[in-house]
Amino acid sequence: MNTAHPRSGPRTEWTATPPSGPERPRPPAAPRAPYQGPPAYVAPPRWGFPPLGWRWPLALPTTRRSDPAERLAALSGTVVSTLWITAGLGVLAAGAEAWRYVLLLWSRSGALGGVTVAVSDALVSTLGIVTWLFGLLAVVLGVLWVLRARTCAHERAGLLPAREDWQVVLGTAVPGVNLFVPGSVLAELEDVTLRGVGERSGAGRPVPSRLVRLWWLCWVGCLLLGWTTMLWGLRDGVQAMADGVVLHACSDLALSVTALVSVRVVGWTVRMLVPPDPTSRGRGRVLRVRGAPPPPRAGRPPHAVR
Repeated sequence: MNTAHPRSGPRTEWTATPPSGPERPRPPAAPRAPYQGPPAYVAPPRWGFPPLGWRWPLALPTTRRSDPAERLAALSGTVVSTLWITAGLGVLAAGAEAWRYVLLLWSRSGALGGVTVAVSDALVSTLGIVTWLFGLLAVVLGVLWVLRARTCAHERAGLLPAREDWQVVLGTAVPGVNLFVPGSVLAELEDVTLRGVGERSGAGRPVPSRLVRLWWLCWVGCLLLGWTTMLWGLRDGVQAMADGVVLHACSDLALSVTALVSVRVVGWTVRMLVPPDPTSRGRGRVLRVRGAPPPPRAGRPPHAVR
């Protein structure tokens, strides 16, 4: 260290050096143990997968072929919900058309308010478009449901379908042909379903039941009213417009009735094809027995004490 007066000599400089001494040795690296196989436990560990039996994964794609009855039951809920929504929208659309017809009658004796006419037009347009879209969706889902129901019914009865799937789809989509093909397909489905459960023999042609004939009549009436309403809209004149409002209301009501009858058809078919789930059924209770013979009773021995 150099020290001097700051005015008489050079500047003072300090130099720091570490203390001298031996360096600390580094700890040796631990040698790696050789691989001796998987670990062994004295008792089963409590971590890991739960101790459950093997179950088929439902959310992952597998090579196992799905049951047609399960696929039919899964789609039936969606079809029924869509049909109920379509029926409700049809009733609302028919109510909007009826209100428009009432406004037309009132306009004969005086002018209508702009807000009233605007609200009526908005209701008719909105409900008409939404009802048409849900009706189309119900038809698409219904055709898919029929295809799955045919597969399930024919596999249970051990028969081959009389029509190909593309024939069913094309027969439902082509105007004019769709007046006859859907009803006949539904009659064939009912016949094969009853054969599968042993309630009908294979002799003779299939005879549709009262429910299928009612659905067929509603289907044909809905199509004819829809086509008539579309063609009637091409006419001009005040009276033609008023008649078109009535036709629109009748067409919407026919769509609602057809959707409700379709719900009955879907429910009947699912009950016949899909076995009931025993876990979802409540316990039965015997309330009364009629027509049964009296139960046998043992005779009273003579030495018995009263």
